[in-house]
Amino acid sequence: MMTSIAQPMAVVLAGGDGMRLRPLTERWLGRHVPKQYCTFAGTRSMLDHTLDRAACLCDPSRILTVVGRHHRDVLRDRAPRATDGAFIEQPANLDTAPGVLLGLVHAMHRDPDATLVILPSDHFVYPEWRFVAKVQVAIQAAERLGDRILLLGAAPTDIEDEYGWIVPSDDLGRQPAHRVFAVESFVEKPAPAEAARLYERGALWNTLVLVARARTLWELACERLPGLTPFFSVLQAAIGTRREAGVLDEVYETMPRVNFSSELLERASDRIAMQSLDGVMWNDWGQPARIVESLLAIGRQPAFSLRLLQEELAATPDFRPRATAGAGAAREAAVS
Repeated sequence: MMTSIAQPMAVVLAGGDGMRLRPLTERWLGRHVPKQYCTFAGTRSMLDHTLDRAACLCDPSRILTVVGRHHRDVLRDRAPRATDGAFIEQPANLDTAPGVLLGLVHAMHRDPDATLVILPSDHFVYPEWRFVAKVQVAIQAAERLGDRILLLGAAPTDIEDEYGWIVPSDDLGRQPAHRVFAVESFVEKPAPAEAARLYERGALWNTLVLVARARTLWELACERLPGLTPFFSVLQAAIGTRREAGVLDEVYETMPRVNFSSELLERASDRIAMQSLDGVMWNDWGQPARIVESLLAIGRQPAFSLRLLQEELAATPDFRPRATAGAGAAREAAVS
């Protein structure tokens, strides 16, 4: 008998506050706007881009977007494109792990057998069609792996000490056309000397784009985040009931801040596989200089003024445009 493949779901993470870009957004827009709601080039915000990519990966009704309750005013003014999916408010930003688990328990409530794609909404990727193709391959690989979560890594373009790094290990050999590797270790925001060593070893940047069966991700979280998952077990039992809103507020009042990369990924390398986003430009756009270098690489000007751009460059004296892997391929398509 043929075993049916679970339909994928997407959890879009949009609960961050973008504090590192606050000086830029305040001068540009007159108030602080988290970067996922900003349109830095073209006509789409970073969140719009992410939702459009998610809609290429699954039915739009199966997209769950985690936003901050305190983002209501921004969302009112900068509403993303219409989507059939659900927006889930988190009462507070307690770092990345609660955001992932909030989306996860809602996904499991809707379809516990789903294969889940986690997509941060505040990262630059280009070209989008190639990124989508890579994630589609990762969905197929994650369904075959079953007992591991699959993380996508970006080829580094420089020695970067503000990113997490993934050190690949053995070739798992389960999908010959698209190589899947075990993970030796993770290093979150290494010191510059360590980042240089990781670069020389062929480590990749951690994008936090991951694919896993929902049950697998939940089981792994229960094993490695025992101080966090009980809060979401309580919440999961209340989803869809009249108690849900109250329980959500209650658990967030005492829930700890937990970083998904440092507290789960670094401690669970034996349960993680990885694939490379080769041919795709990736950047987290945490600094104005990164926005500038990404847009220059694809021949675009930022939406903010040249005067503001010059001010930001002056405030970053060590900035220089860097060669970016995949930049030539990125010019094949236009940003819209």
